[in-house]
Formats: sequence, C-alpha cells, structure tokens
Amino acid sequence: MNLKPAHAGTLESGDILVQISPAADGEGLTVNLDSSVAFQFGKQIKKVISETLVGLGVSDAVVNATDKGALDCTIRARVTAAAVRATGKDVWKD
Repeated sequence: MNLKPAHAGTLESGDILVQISPAADGEGLTVNLDSSVAFQFGKQIKKVISETLVGLGVSDAVVNATDKGALDCTIRARVTAAAVRATGKDVWKD
C-alpha cells in the first residue's frame, strides 16, 4: 500500500499526536512512542496502534506517537484518521 506522510491528533492533555511515514516494503510496522505513562501503558498503546493499522491494511510504516494520556478509543481514532490521510483510502465509506 502506498503511503504518504500524514498525522492526526494534538499535544493537548488526553490526546495523542500520531505521525505516519512510509517504510520500505517488507520492513513491517515500527512504532516509536513518547509518553510520560509509557512505563505503565506503553505496551498497550503500541498494541492498539499496531492492531488498528493492521486492521486498516497498513503493514509497512513508521509511526511516531506522542501520547498525552489518551484513552484507547482516542488512540484508535487518531491512528485511523492518520492512516486515512496517509493512504487516501476512506474507511468510513461502504
């Protein structure tokens, strides 16, 4: 899948800024996380990001996420928005 650099979210409290860039074919997903709660929730945040992208068909990308205490539902929404912008594929249409 062709990707272009894209982002979604903010650096406001309770949100997450997700930046997606293309990776070479076959490199898989790389998730870089900057979060003050990474020690407690880092694995879960990375899992939500990875599962959301795989569910959208994105398999080769570099993701830089800056978390400010976002809940899982917010993480999924921001990752989905960034992926739609990066791929041009509208996941909300039938």
